[in-house]
Amino acid sequence: MSPHDVVTTPPSGVSVALSGNLLADLGAQLRPDQLDVSDSGLDLHARGESWDVARRPDVVVYPESTDDVQRVIALAYATRTPVTPVAVNSSLGGHTVPIDGGISLDLTRMDRIVEIAADDFLAVVQPGVAYPRLNHALRATGLFFPVDPGAEASLGGMASTNASGTLAVRYGVTRDLVLGLEVVTPTGQVIRTGGRAPKSSSGYALTQLYCGAEGTLGVITELTLRLVPRPEAVMGARVAFADVRGCVDFVTEVIQSGMPVARCELLDAAAIRAIRQHLGLALPEVPTVFLEFHGDAPTVLAATELALALAAEHGAAAAEQATDPAALAALWHARHQAYYASVAVHPGMANVITDLAVPVSRLTEVIDASLAAVERNGVPGCLIGHVGDGNFHLNLFYPPDDHAAHDRVEAVYAEMVELALAVGGTCTGEHGVGLRKLEYVRAEHGDAVDVMWAVKDALDPAGIMNPGKKLPRR
Repeated sequence: MSPHDVVTTPPSGVSVALSGNLLADLGAQLRPDQLDVSDSGLDLHARGESWDVARRPDVVVYPESTDDVQRVIALAYATRTPVTPVAVNSSLGGHTVPIDGGISLDLTRMDRIVEIAADDFLAVVQPGVAYPRLNHALRATGLFFPVDPGAEASLGGMASTNASGTLAVRYGVTRDLVLGLEVVTPTGQVIRTGGRAPKSSSGYALTQLYCGAEGTLGVITELTLRLVPRPEAVMGARVAFADVRGCVDFVTEVIQSGMPVARCELLDAAAIRAIRQHLGLALPEVPTVFLEFHGDAPTVLAATELALALAAEHGAAAAEQATDPAALAALWHARHQAYYASVAVHPGMANVITDLAVPVSRLTEVIDASLAAVERNGVPGCLIGHVGDGNFHLNLFYPPDDHAAHDRVEAVYAEMVELALAVGGTCTGEHGVGLRKLEYVRAEHGDAVDVMWAVKDALDPAGIMNPGKKLPRR
């Protein structure tokens, strides 16, 4: 089937009556309150976070069920209308910018926790559920969903970008914890991938394909998630060094020691300074590692003591332990606010946040070289990293109307990506490609990009699903 063929009945069999007016056709399928063409509604869906390109959709659609999504996608397929899925819109890479207009499919009303099956260590949720709300609902079960990207992200969006976060070093990324999905395909069919069993060797790994597809292969309408037991004991530590190299060398040894590290985060002096100014916390303005250990009480205590001893051997300027819940909450609240704090202390400036990931053994050299590129180009920035799994962020700032400054930021970014790829790393460890990293995808994947396009063409023959994202244009 050619992408230019006119289709009025998609393969799903959903009947679509076309008038030639998108809003009227959608109105025949949904209630008036599920459609929004107001200036404020269109503006809210024109962009995400940390991306200076904006494009208003033609209409915002609020589905409330899988059936709603199926009817919208069937109509979009029949009329070749672009569809950009979105939920809480915390994307940092331009994934939710409807660059070709069309429909912004807002899934926030699909926010039901369908089932909690504690005996099977799983939960079934709709895509608009934010992960903190799921964990709140799980409190009495002794289980939790451990992917913690920091923002109040929706689980559908987390699956779509294969989100990571502070706990990935121990529990893995979103893809590792999704057992199955319900997906509306770009032709309007409803399929289920995976299941409820802890493992399966049946069929192709479609669940993993859709996790990280960034809405380019279909719309996730339900997720079956694997849950894990809450740890018996949790201890945290904060270790400060005179320079970033000291932090990274310390982290590398901690990870290689086999300690039960659950979180391992690095903030440089600029990030700590932003937190002090934005949150009023009395932290010393030096590069700092935040650690957390999970396990049984004796193991966690021994690991914390060993980490502090290693810190002393590496010449730490300061080190302290955090064991009570209030101290731990304060520790991680500061870390989770680091991005927002860095933005707040650069008022009026645009920013580009990077999320490179490299083998842990090469982390020191790549961070050193990246910071050197930042200094050489005179670019203001903050270093924030999930360094326990080799993933780090440099948030780079520039005046939005200063084209020369923007070019310097892009030059730094390109140099950082080249450094990461040279050691076997990636241009995106967790935020996804979106629009931001399109130019680096072929450099990372080579001819495999053509195979990816073959998958995209097979599943989305009309090219309607989140066009212009994930894969570089041909």
